[in-house]
Amino acid sequence: MAISSEGKFKYPTGRAGAEALGYNPLFIFEAPASLLRSFCGVGNPFSLGGILPGNNVLDIGSGAGFDLYVAQRLAGESGRVCGIDLTREMIDRARMNLAECGMSSIELIHISSDEIPYSDNTFDTVISNGVINLSPCKQELFQEIFRVLKNGGKLQFADVVLEKELPGSLAGSLEAWSQ
Repeated sequence: MAISSEGKFKYPTGRAGAEALGYNPLFIFEAPASLLRSFCGVGNPFSLGGILPGNNVLDIGSGAGFDLYVAQRLAGESGRVCGIDLTREMIDRARMNLAECGMSSIELIHISSDEIPYSDNTFDTVISNGVINLSPCKQELFQEIFRVLKNGGKLQFADVVLEKELPGSLAGSLEAWSQ
């Protein structure tokens, strides 16, 4: 079943979204169409700094797996790439998408809170794309992120930021949070 993010958000998604956000054109070109159809990032966390071969990378809110695919391409065979997500459906979709890319070594974990199930000082880089803003416990999430980062590690994330007060009719709306 082809699953697409097209038309569900007020910004470009899929291949057009990845291109608009400045992802490496080679990675976009070589990615399976099914992986790109599911992409709905709000930015490009890789534009904030490099991932080196051999790096350990954690993707928070890994979704359907496009950022995991990019991280693995950058970290190479000697790197470790892991993803966590709050929804089992996204973990399952990422597994399916990454299997189509031949990427079976990426570790995916379904979580049920902002607690990150990895030891202290595990990752060189933590990435996230449009997910941190969804956490109701941001301070705790940032503490967890910095706990799992190695000394000198990097947090590279893209997110949505509220620039002005929401009207009362939208303030409590779940749809407003995702748009």
